[in-house]
Amino acid sequence: MKKNLFRILAPAAFLLFSSAAFALDDFQVTGEVKEKTADTITVMKGKERFQIGIAADTKGAADVKVGDKVTIHYKMNAVSVESKSAAKTKDTKKK
Repeated sequence: MKKNLFRILAPAAFLLFSSAAFALDDFQVTGEVKEKTADTITVMKGKERFQIGIAADTKGAADVKVGDKVTIHYKMNAVSVESKSAAKTKDTKKK
């Protein structure tokens, strides 16, 4: 009985946890467009400046003009990670 239950629950748990690993939090910012280029849009929210990359397939990006009030939904992901603690470890070994 336990083996049958495991055979049913294991794939379900795998699907649940593997999809959660790929999920990124959604963020949004609302403000006035200060600058728009082919691959970025800059929005001012109060005194904060948000510069967000846009792709050719970003929905609604072609219709936006400088001065428009917009709400942008975006996700963040790392492009690269550089560890600074590894460099400190090497420096302390030299002394």
